[in-house]
Amino acid sequence: MKKIILTTFLLFLNTFPNYSQELLPFVENYSKSDYKGDNQIWNIAQGNDKALYFANNHYLLRYDGIKWEKNTLPNKTIIRSVFVEGDKIYSGSYKEFGYWKREKGKMIYTSISEGKNIFNDSDNGEIWKIFKFNDNIYFQSFNEVFIFDRKKVKKIKLAPLISYFFDVDKELLVATVSDGVQKLRGDKLVEIKAWNVLKNNVVHAIEKYNGNTYFFTKKNGVYISKNGSLSTWQNPLNEVLKRANINAAKFLKNNRLVIGTANKGLFLFDFKTNSSMNINRDNVLMNNSILTITEDKENNLWLGLDNGIAYIEVNSPNLIFYDNSGTLGSVYSVVKTDLGYLLASNHGVYKYENKDFSLVPNSQGQAWSINKVGDNYLIGQDEGTFLYKEGAYSKYNSINGGWTLVKSNVDNSYLQGTYSGVYVYKDIANSAEAVLLKGFLKPIKYVAQNKRNEIWAADNYRGLYRIIYNEQYQTKIENITQKNGIKNDFAVKIFEFRNEILFLINHQWYTYNAVAKKLVKNELFNTNFSQVSDVVKIDENHFVILQGGLLYQVYASADTTFVRSLIQDKYYKGKIINDNLNIFKNGDNYLLNLDDGFISLKLNNSNIAIPNLKVEAFANDELLDVDDTVNYNTEVNIHLISGFYGSSKPNLFYKLEDSKNPIPINDGKVTLNNLKSGSVVFTIYNHDGLKYNKVKSFTFSVATPWYFSIWMILVYTILIGVILYIYYKWNKMRYIQKLALKEEDLKHQKKILELELKAQNDLNTQQYEKHILELELLSKSSQVAGKSLSIAKQSEMIEKVQGILEKETDINKLKSEVKKAIKINAVNKHEWESFETNLNQIHNEFITTLSKKFPNLTSKDIKLCIYLKMNLSSKEIAPMMNISFRGVELHRYRLRKKLQLETEENLSQFLLSL
Repeated sequence: MKKIILTTFLLFLNTFPNYSQELLPFVENYSKSDYKGDNQIWNIAQGNDKALYFANNHYLLRYDGIKWEKNTLPNKTIIRSVFVEGDKIYSGSYKEFGYWKREKGKMIYTSISEGKNIFNDSDNGEIWKIFKFNDNIYFQSFNEVFIFDRKKVKKIKLAPLISYFFDVDKELLVATVSDGVQKLRGDKLVEIKAWNVLKNNVVHAIEKYNGNTYFFTKKNGVYISKNGSLSTWQNPLNEVLKRANINAAKFLKNNRLVIGTANKGLFLFDFKTNSSMNINRDNVLMNNSILTITEDKENNLWLGLDNGIAYIEVNSPNLIFYDNSGTLGSVYSVVKTDLGYLLASNHGVYKYENKDFSLVPNSQGQAWSINKVGDNYLIGQDEGTFLYKEGAYSKYNSINGGWTLVKSNVDNSYLQGTYSGVYVYKDIANSAEAVLLKGFLKPIKYVAQNKRNEIWAADNYRGLYRIIYNEQYQTKIENITQKNGIKNDFAVKIFEFRNEILFLINHQWYTYNAVAKKLVKNELFNTNFSQVSDVVKIDENHFVILQGGLLYQVYASADTTFVRSLIQDKYYKGKIINDNLNIFKNGDNYLLNLDDGFISLKLNNSNIAIPNLKVEAFANDELLDVDDTVNYNTEVNIHLISGFYGSSKPNLFYKLEDSKNPIPINDGKVTLNNLKSGSVVFTIYNHDGLKYNKVKSFTFSVATPWYFSIWMILVYTILIGVILYIYYKWNKMRYIQKLALKEEDLKHQKKILELELKAQNDLNTQQYEKHILELELLSKSSQVAGKSLSIAKQSEMIEKVQGILEKETDINKLKSEVKKAIKINAVNKHEWESFETNLNQIHNEFITTLSKKFPNLTSKDIKLCIYLKMNLSSKEIAPMMNISFRGVELHRYRLRKKLQLETEENLSQFLLSL
């Protein structure tokens, strides 16, 4: 018997997964940096509000799917246990127990044990478990139990050291450390002899399944009580568990058992298939030490770890193939085989069959696509197209870089898009039948055909091409995007929907109008699927779109009504290979490639039911009620709590009154900033694929800014009045100052002007005096010139006369000689004319003025006036005018008459004044 068990165990070890790659339920880890608490999570419970509560050493943690809250006891002691009843969250710590209630967004603690003197100094008073039995709440420590009937506390002291109490078949089973499992009857423990084998075993869990009682010991595995007898669990997994140190265990729905261990992580056993999987640090857990297990209302698991928290979607149809080792690389295509899965990656082709993961021999290198054709699999790789058949891998042909292989909708031929163009397989079973379309050597990633002799091809980089070919595969190529003037034609996608070919170009959907010979926008798809960046077909009625970084599965009904379901981004966040989405349908599921594995998702034909959403709005960490008012410029955080943590979490949108379109809600949280004062209506919607439907709304108000309050308006009014008054006074003062300055400036300008006028007058006077002096100088010069001329002639004549007198004695001859000398020495006519011209030039201004005032004066009158102005006497003037002295006097008399001078007026002075 022992030999059989050992052999079975060895076989089990050989098939048990001891590598990092495995198809597992989705696991989400929460570290200390997420919840800001301590390491160990000792106990977990889910409240009626669907929030999760965690006993985390010094903290009671609360998580509603949106926000982590951290609470401490008044005495700061370590919290070891939690239990939920109604709206109360009971917690147990060192010599302290009580309950918490949530009020206005805050956890309020009420102590039950305080002041009751129920703990002794010698007691080990740590409360490790809280449970309900016979409508009473039990608080259990290592050697005591406290029974709370909602009014008073009863204490039962137990002799042996206790691990845990268990409620089984309406009886309290007490697992002691040394005396085995006993029953509590009243205040006494009753030994069960049939279970003596459990003595000196630390029992960490007791569960009922199919009428049998399972005992999970720390170091000796699992025991089963059946028909009154106790025996070890006859399963190979039990041998593994004996070395793993069991900390917690729980039976789940669908005949499954989950066991948490101290050093090997979590084991999930399926009684239907008699198989198990191990979720541990080698694949997805943060550490292997599991302290507690709780099943939530969605029948998924929450694990309390020695360092952190793990959430496992054991009840979800979605499974993920993880590769944390980096062996696999990025997966570009995956298909289901009879024995498991076949994966194409940048490292080669891998198979996962019978829980064995390995590289297909001779398949190293970049692999792009895997297509199931009949019972065979064709793989497009860098170095050719390969065939995988019955576990053997062989080269099918030398066509390099097969990105895609699709079946024609016209006949049974296949089309392959490659690095160097499009190949047509007339008979896919015969590799020699592959024919390259002539004259077209572009890298083609997407191809489709729904008309004979016409193929659509999308370049890997840019451009959409329509290829017309004949029976000899000679082609006529049209660059359709270029022909239609579409400039941004990068990464064009081709999508076949119910025998119609659509083109996704720069987030716009097009079809080809054969009559007009041009692309036309498709109204149906542009209306329902705007701003889509990628699309992948699942089958005739299902496809997946990538929109705003999120994946949506779309179901199209017979009447082309679309039902859109969000694929939660937690499954693929940061793992999508852009422009390389590939899907393989596997029954009611479909496989989607990721850059470190793949995910298996369930097809969905209906919208996820919207739960009864709870809206919590916080301002300054204070919970808001409906219609509450927040201060202006306050940040408001709105949490949309669905109570769902798994795949059924709803896809929601929100809209404010001034928003045009609903905005997606990420992670159930919306932060509102810069809100206008007044009423704010926050409306929540879901999208059914056709339209947005209102789910719920939350209304609150934003207060008027303090600087717009009535008192502040009054202050502003007074302040403005004061400012205006000050401005008036200041303006008036400035006006007075300006007037004073202006007056001073005028005085200054006047003074400057007076100085300028004085200077100008002085200058004019100086110029006038200079001019008079010049005139006088000229006059003197004329006088000197005239007198000089006269004196010179007189002297010459006198000398001549003297000479004659001395020389001649004859009176008659003397007389004749004297007359002759006088005549000779008289001024000749030319000299006088020259003298008069110079005289006129010197006194030109005087002559002009005199002529204007007295136009009746003759030239002789003017000449006399000049001689008089030169201050010459009548005697001096007579020879110059060639008249006698008497003639000069007579002429002066006549001149006075012409000048109309009075008798007392001096003629010379008058002429000088002109």
